[in-house]
Amino acid sequence: MSNKNLKQKTVSGMIWTALQKYSTMFIQFISGIILARLLTPYDYGCIGMLMIFMVLAEAFIDGGFGSALIQKKRPTQEDYSTIFFWNLGMAVLLYVILYFSAPAIARFYDIPLLSDVLRVQGVILFIYAFNIVQRNQLRKKMNFKTLSVVTIFTSVTALTVTIVMAYQGFGVWALVAQHILTAAIPAIAFWFYVKWRPQLVFSWQSLRELFSFGFYMFLTHMLNQFGRQIQGLLIGKFYNPATMGYYSRAQSTERLASLSISQVLTQVTYPLYAELQDDKSRLSDTIRKLTISLSYITFPLMFILLLCAKPLFVLLYSERWIDSVPYFQFLCLSGLAYCLQGVNNHSIAAIGKSKVMFKWTVFKRMVGITLLFCSIYFYGMKGLLICLVFTTWFSYFVNICLVSKYIGYTWTRQLADIFPILIVSLVIFTVTYFVGMYANLSLYLDGILKFVCFVSVYLIWSFVFKPESYVNIKEIVVSIYHKKGGRVKRLGI
Repeated sequence: MSNKNLKQKTVSGMIWTALQKYSTMFIQFISGIILARLLTPYDYGCIGMLMIFMVLAEAFIDGGFGSALIQKKRPTQEDYSTIFFWNLGMAVLLYVILYFSAPAIARFYDIPLLSDVLRVQGVILFIYAFNIVQRNQLRKKMNFKTLSVVTIFTSVTALTVTIVMAYQGFGVWALVAQHILTAAIPAIAFWFYVKWRPQLVFSWQSLRELFSFGFYMFLTHMLNQFGRQIQGLLIGKFYNPATMGYYSRAQSTERLASLSISQVLTQVTYPLYAELQDDKSRLSDTIRKLTISLSYITFPLMFILLLCAKPLFVLLYSERWIDSVPYFQFLCLSGLAYCLQGVNNHSIAAIGKSKVMFKWTVFKRMVGITLLFCSIYFYGMKGLLICLVFTTWFSYFVNICLVSKYIGYTWTRQLADIFPILIVSLVIFTVTYFVGMYANLSLYLDGILKFVCFVSVYLIWSFVFKPESYVNIKEIVVSIYHKKGGRVKRLGI
C-alpha cells in the first residue's frame, strides 16, 4: 500500500473509530447513569463475578487466529473457512464445559442464581464464533466506517432494551440481555454486509500455518485477560456481591477514560503496524508520535478524574455508589500506564514476535498474580488496589523494553518523551488540589473549580511552551479538518 493511501486509510480509520468510540462512550455514560439508579451493586456484582469465565472462553474461541489473519498479508479463502469452522467447534466445546460447570461456579461464590445466569450468558460464545472472521476482514481492510456504524446502532438498541428490562424489575437479567444483544446485533449485521461466506473446507495445513503465529497470540491474550480479571474472582470470593459491584462500577468508569483515546488509536494501529512491519524506522517513528500524543491527552484526563472523583460519582450515580470512589481513584493511577499498553503491545505483535510476547507475558503475569494473592490475603482491598497500580506500571516498563529491543524506539527515549507531560500534569494536580482545599466549597462547586483550574493551567502551558505532543495533536486535527475527497493534506504519522 502506498504512503498516501496508508495515510488516507489511517486518518479515515481514526475519524470513524473516534466517532464510534465516543458515541459508544456517551451511550455507556448515559447507560451508567440510568442503570445505576434502577439496578443495585448486587446486580452488577453478580455479572462481575462471572466476567472472568466469559472473557477467557471468548479468548479461547478466537485462539489468536483473528490476529493471525490480520497479520498475514494475503490470507486465502481456505484460511478464512478453516478458522470459521474452528471457532464454531471451540464454541460448542466451551459452552458444554460452562454449562456443566455452572453449578460448581455458583457454589464457589455461594450464590445459586449464578448457575442460570452463566448458562444463559454462555450463548454469547456461539455468536462470537459466528462473527469473528467477518469482523477481522473489516479490520484488515481498515473499513472502520462499517464497524463504527454497526457498533453505535448496537449500543443504542441494547441500551434501550436494558433500561426497559431494568425498569420492569428484571435485575441482573437486564444486564445479561444487554451483553447478548451487544454480541448478536453486530453478528447479524456483518453476516449480511460482508459478502464472504465459508466454504465447506477445513485445512490442517492452513491451521498449522496460522497456528505458528496465532497460538502465541492466543496464549498471550489468555494470560492478559486472566491477569485483568483475576481481581474480580478474588473480590467475589472473599467479599460480598455489593463490594464486587462497587469495584465493577469504579472499573467501568475508569476504563471509559483510560481507554477512550487509546482504543481509538489501537484499533487502527494494529493493521497500520502490520503494513509497516518491514520498515522499522517508520514503525518506530509512528509509535513515538502515537505515544506522546496519547500521553498528552490521557495523563491530564486521569489526574482530573482523581481530583473530581467524589462529585463525579455522586452526580452520575447517586450517593448509593459513594463507596466506589476510593476504588476509582486507585484505578486512575493504574490507568496512567494502562492507556499506553496497546501502542507498545500491538507493535510487537505486528512484526511477528508473538512468541517473544508470550514469554514476557508469562513473566509479567506470574509476578502480578503472585503479588495480587499476597496483597489481598495480607492487606485486603487496599492491598489489592495498590498491587494493581504497581503491576500495571511494571507491565508497561517490560513492554517498552521489548519495543526498544525489537523496533528501535529505546525505552530511555520513550520515558524521556512522556516524562515532561507526566511531571507537568502532576504539578498542576498538586496545585489544583491545594486550591480546592483552601477554597473549602460545596461538593459540586469544588469539583467545578478543580476542573476549570486544571484545564486552564494545562492549556496555558501548552500554548506558551508548545511541547511536541501538543504540536502533533494539532497537526492531526488539522489533517482531519482539511481532509477533502479522501485527500489528506497533512498527517503527523
